[in-house]
Amino acid sequence: EDAPTKKESESDAKDEPEAESESSAAPTAAELLADDLGEAKVIKAKKSKNVVNGIVHIQATFNNTLVTITDMQGNPISWYSGGRAGFKGSRKSTSYAATQVAQRAAREAMAHGLKQVEVRIKGPGSGRESAIRGLQAVGLDITTIKDVTPVPHNGCRPKKRRRV
Repeated sequence: EDAPTKKESESDAKDEPEAESESSAAPTAAELLADDLGEAKVIKAKKSKNVVNGIVHIQATFNNTLVTITDMQGNPISWYSGGRAGFKGSRKSTSYAATQVAQRAAREAMAHGLKQVEVRIKGPGSGRESAIRGLQAVGLDITTIKDVTPVPHNGCRPKKRRRV
């Protein structure tokens, strides 16, 4: 009779600390919701930047095209990429996607007053020329086009060769 009572008392002792730790560690759903409602997150409204001249940075990789429009100091005004424009997978690397990305970024920047841009292209991707055409189609005045693709003077060993 002594052995069964010890087992019962041991199992009771084991259950009690677990119950205490669960109630103290895990808050209820009502408590979690009450905390979230108490603290209202303040979202700062975007104000118009009123920039007339800017720089368009186009990074054309084999998989995607990224367009960032900055002011002359390098502070970003707008940006777009193939994924943000709604393209997925291999469609992000197409020249049509690059055109759409450039046009959307340009429209967003023109809302801030941008008119003249200097274009800096980086990378070997298929969206190089079509991104520039997209900027012209929206109505931005392109002053200069620079190719700023980094070229090594035989520095680092490149990644393994791609075999198709």
